[in-house]
Amino acid sequence: MDWAITWRAALSQLVVVAILGAATGLTLSSAFFDSWGWVIGPISWLLATLVTIAIWKLPAGPTLFGAIVAGLISLVGVVTGLHWTGSVIALVLFALWCGWQGRRPGLRLAV
Repeated sequence: MDWAITWRAALSQLVVVAILGAATGLTLSSAFFDSWGWVIGPISWLLATLVTIAIWKLPAGPTLFGAIVAGLISLVGVVTGLHWTGSVIALVLFALWCGWQGRRPGLRLAV
């Protein structure tokens, strides 16, 4: 486990998701989210993942796979009405996945 990658992936994913969440929350109506939140959320999550991949030079395929799995697991929170709990779970799982990838030979954290 590469803890440097874990923490940096978590921080970059958190910051980008927060920025996208604030931007969409301030510009779109609540009614829009009632109808289209199920699309906007995953798109924001994947965009944040692409930014994290670009910043830290992580392998795209495995990192996107980890983001998708973490996002699917977070659906438990969404379905039970605990959206933000699901988001935190997804963030933690995604960061741990990225850190676990860091133990692979040849993968070094880009600084």
